[in-house]
Amino acid sequence: MKDEGERVFPDAHQDVETAREIPDTPQTRAPAYRLAFTDDDFLCRDELRPVRLQLELMKPELLMQEYGIDSTVVLFGGARIPEPARKDTARTQALAELSKYYAQAREFARLITLTSQKNGGRENVIVTGGGPGVMEAGNRGAADAGGVSIGLNIVLPREQQPNAYVTPDLCFNFHYFGIRKMHFLMRANAVTMFPGGFGTMDEMFEALTLIQTKRMKPVPFLLFGRAFWEKVINFEALAEAGTISEEDLNLFRYVETAEEAVEIIEAWKH
Repeated sequence: MKDEGERVFPDAHQDVETAREIPDTPQTRAPAYRLAFTDDDFLCRDELRPVRLQLELMKPELLMQEYGIDSTVVLFGGARIPEPARKDTARTQALAELSKYYAQAREFARLITLTSQKNGGRENVIVTGGGPGVMEAGNRGAADAGGVSIGLNIVLPREQQPNAYVTPDLCFNFHYFGIRKMHFLMRANAVTMFPGGFGTMDEMFEALTLIQTKRMKPVPFLLFGRAFWEKVINFEALAEAGTISEEDLNLFRYVETAEEAVEIIEAWKH
């Protein structure tokens, strides 16, 4: 009988190490001889896209399971919004004025994380896009509370470097926007939207569509800054035109402060 824990087949890591000791010959130097799962050129072929999609779905899922993350609170918002202390560096006066939402995002994440820690730190873990601006504020607030937070980065020409406040073991990098957005919402107990640009709006409308079409369970969906959102999106006009239903306007609520948002989330009845 084999001992408990004994493997029938060699561990993949063992074969990787063994392959490194193989004599250097024209045959072993050829790309065809590389182990498929260690061959970057092979894995990046267009034909392997389904495999890469699966890997991007599975890697964060498995690591979050192992870390003990059961549920999250999602914090979306603009990468260009500065912290109040640096609002003088903002490219526009409007961005400088939006710096107050950096402060609100930071405080919101701090309050949510404090409650999460009281309950073991597995529920309602803050998750952001892991970048600068409002995303940084969310991870920073969780760190202020002494807790962990998740960052879901993506490879972009700009703004792709993770901020310094994401928990390193929960800092992920993505190639596919679609898989990244799945990970934002798969564990979400609440979604918060802070002022932002195209990326923030893309995330907002996808999440709202999933809830509207009942492909995702209803959760508290909070838009920070009524004046900003009503200026950039006329939801009422959509309802008046009949392109959305009047009841769809109840899928979200406007809030102004971290305390107000936390109160709504804590009072939510599933």
